[in-house]
Amino acid sequence: MTDSAPVHGTWEPHPAARWEDGFLSGNGHHGALVFGDPNDERVVVTHHTLVRPNGRDPRPPQLAADLPALQDRLLAGDTTAAESFTDGRPLQWVQPFHPAFQIRLRRPPGDCRGYRRDVDFTTGVVSTTCAGWAGRLFVSRADDVIVQQVTGPGLTLDIDLDHRLPGAPAGLGVGHGAVLTPEGALLSLRARYPDSDLACTGVTLLAVTGGTTTLTPPGVHVEGARSVLLLTRVHRHTGELDVVGEGRALRDLLTGYDELLGRHAALHRSAYERVTLGLAADPAERALPGSELLKRPRSAALLERLFAAGRYHLLSAGGLFPPRLTGLWTGDWDTAWSGAFTNDANLNLQTASAAAAALPEVTEAHASLIQRQLPDWRDNARAVFGTRGAVAPAHTDGESGHSYHFSREYPLHLWTAGADWLLKPLVDHDETHGTRDPRTTAALAEVALFYEDFLTRTDEDGRLVVVPSYSPENRPANASWGTLNAAMDLSAARHALRTAAARHPGPDADRWLALADRLPPHRINEDGALAEWAWPGLEDSYDHRHLSHLYGVWPLDEITPYDTPGLAAAAHRALELRGAENDSAHGHLHHALIAARLRDAGRVAHALGQVLDGDFFHASLMSAHYPNRNVYNADAAHTLPAVLIEMLVQSTPDRLVLLPALPTAYPSGALRGVRTRFGAEIDLTWSPDGVAAVIRPGRTNRVELRTSSGAESLHLVAGEDHVITLRAW
Repeated sequence: MTDSAPVHGTWEPHPAARWEDGFLSGNGHHGALVFGDPNDERVVVTHHTLVRPNGRDPRPPQLAADLPALQDRLLAGDTTAAESFTDGRPLQWVQPFHPAFQIRLRRPPGDCRGYRRDVDFTTGVVSTTCAGWAGRLFVSRADDVIVQQVTGPGLTLDIDLDHRLPGAPAGLGVGHGAVLTPEGALLSLRARYPDSDLACTGVTLLAVTGGTTTLTPPGVHVEGARSVLLLTRVHRHTGELDVVGEGRALRDLLTGYDELLGRHAALHRSAYERVTLGLAADPAERALPGSELLKRPRSAALLERLFAAGRYHLLSAGGLFPPRLTGLWTGDWDTAWSGAFTNDANLNLQTASAAAAALPEVTEAHASLIQRQLPDWRDNARAVFGTRGAVAPAHTDGESGHSYHFSREYPLHLWTAGADWLLKPLVDHDETHGTRDPRTTAALAEVALFYEDFLTRTDEDGRLVVVPSYSPENRPANASWGTLNAAMDLSAARHALRTAAARHPGPDADRWLALADRLPPHRINEDGALAEWAWPGLEDSYDHRHLSHLYGVWPLDEITPYDTPGLAAAAHRALELRGAENDSAHGHLHHALIAARLRDAGRVAHALGQVLDGDFFHASLMSAHYPNRNVYNADAAHTLPAVLIEMLVQSTPDRLVLLPALPTAYPSGALRGVRTRFGAEIDLTWSPDGVAAVIRPGRTNRVELRTSSGAESLHLVAGEDHVITLRAW
């Protein structure tokens, strides 16, 4: 690492006493969170499938027969009609995400001079060093196993698997296993959920070099060893897990640590290094530990490191599923908001950089989650609305895609925009790669079929009405939550119908396009702002963390300063009037993404400043939901790279915008490897002297270039680099 390059990792000179400060590793399936005292090091093991049964009723409410009456009442002006449109059940959360257990390595008390812990973003290796020993850990992408090694002369260790983490239910059925093996030992821990045949079981194989290993149930004691290698997996299952068989599978992986790391790093490094950001930061600040850098919230070095950490954590959390509210990690069984996938804002915000920041692994995880849940989306459409097609839920635990998390204040079962919102990142991915995933194409058709059946009511001008309609998670100032013509619903319906039509030419496309053309336009209210509800008489509630009504600005291209300047000005006014409500990180960064699309660098800088000044980041560089590191949550960590990219480079299939919203605090920098939706890779550098962009097209195209100098046309030829230089910006 040279002084002129950004840092691709972070470090601390002190142990992490709190699990929230522990360094993270993951492969999108298993996660590991490393913290603890040097003489009692702990590795919390997680897995995306670990959700605890909570007795919920996962069926969507059977309400379709009552829908026409509800629509009549809402259209007649009954502003509270939707409050009784439920099946009477109380609010029920999805199954909560939880940790499996912690691997504990205890050492005899003693001096630990020279302590340091690091995480290397390029390899995913978490390292701990201290006088006399060193520890390393990574979660293998190649072998789907947590690999941990401790080395040092004459190691003395007590090792066990411990389920006693905060919030663990008292009724867990816990069973331990410990047996000696030729290479060392095999440890297991089974935790059966209360009143359930479901359980999670972890298995750890120890390979001990030198010294002696003795059983000290539920763990082992190692004396005088030179090295201890631990391989760990965890499974959620019914009945009992075949621990002996799992031990054999781990034994089959036993090679040297370096060989295991090599197989993993070849996959992880190539993904992580695709995109980098430098902001010409002070080399002395780049060398600081993360906790010290966080005390300098306006440091360019901090923003560089948070960009790197955000891509690292996002890559590490995406695999079997995309990231949860807590990514792939938690050290507490009482995870806030069930550690769910919150679809009405958070999931799309966290994965917003996937296409541009070249992380197709994350997009594939997102696509796989949707594909597994599409049958449940169809059930939602039939049960709630009596239609064909698909309606997405606002929350899911990864197992069920049914809409069953709703209440009077959160009528989330009425949210019809979710399928288009969740499919939009997959459309962006296809445009970026010049392909059309048949899974996405088929799903879009199902969404269009839903709208074909659902959009049957009209207003006095013959325009279609979205009724019932819901703008997550807000309500009009003079009406209840379930209402008419939420701006997000209008944008989603138009986009879904037109996108489906583009992929299904013929009679279907003709019907869908005609339906889209009958939707009403957005409304501009008396404040000159784009109204959150396009129905006359519904008043805006400005102080709210969500910005659902500006879906047309970001991530859609429905409203832009170039094509629809009047609507863009109204959207900008709506953004100006929007309050921060409870200071949630996702609200601030959602604000920044929209401001970047509207070319408002000052507002981007302000929103970023709210997060950077608000003490949202732990020493691990994972984030919190609220200021002062309150509630462990991945929204800020994972969304921040998308904000930084959007303020530097934006693209559509036929447009490139360079430096649309660069804050003045970052006058120089380089963004390398960013992908565009017209199939090119771009390296961008800027300084007070000018701007240079090298465009590497993957396919031949003609696009409009937008810069501070105006607009011009670019003819890009596949395989031929195109260089743009600007003297001023």
